[in-house]
Amino acid sequence: MNTPPPKRRTVLVIEDETDIVEVLKYNLNKNGFDTLSADSGEKGLEVAAARLPDLILLDLMLPRMDGLEVCRRLRGSERTRQIPIVMLTAKGTEADIVLGLTLGADDYVPKPFSPVELLARMKAVLRRNDPARKDESHSDILKLGPITLDAARHEVSVEGEQVQLTLSEFKLLRHLMLRRGRVFTRDQLLNAVVGPDVFVTERNIDVHVGALRRKLGEAGKLILTVRGVGYRMEEA
Repeated sequence: MNTPPPKRRTVLVIEDETDIVEVLKYNLNKNGFDTLSADSGEKGLEVAAARLPDLILLDLMLPRMDGLEVCRRLRGSERTRQIPIVMLTAKGTEADIVLGLTLGADDYVPKPFSPVELLARMKAVLRRNDPARKDESHSDILKLGPITLDAARHEVSVEGEQVQLTLSEFKLLRHLMLRRGRVFTRDQLLNAVVGPDVFVTERNIDVHVGALRRKLGEAGKLILTVRGVGYRMEEA
């Protein structure tokens, strides 16, 4: 019995530069994706709602309605809020990257980008948003490389050796492990660890991350700093 080929996923490219769109279409089609395109934010919103692509590549520097507003509207709509978004950003726009992630984008790739890196980041985002992967959020036990986290027992071990963490460090590690590969701003991590109604500074998250890395030893290298933005957990 022949196994049917895997279903091709659809990517919507919202980008106003024709040359970039053509390069993206060529590389995406060659790697098994179907592509849609829109040259403005308004058109992108219409296509996203009508076609419900598997992923959106969103340029931040769009005319009239910029990518941040497009991201805000996509996440504000019941119909499109679950579609993964990867932002395409120009260099030197760290503030926009942070805001885009805060608005709900899943990842970003700076321009000029390597098609190989972009495809790898897209596939990582699609893996994280796979329904089977999301079932992990209901699992008591998470594993990543040498790290094992048991939520029911509130225990963490590295290569079988138990590590003593504070409650905040434990919550931070679990949040990063559940969403490994995704970049989080310091503000997002603070909300995950202490909640949005507690007044603390972003510097606190750096302290928590530093302490967590030390306690995890060599495995602490799996927590990566994204300069000017925040942190992400490596997909070991």
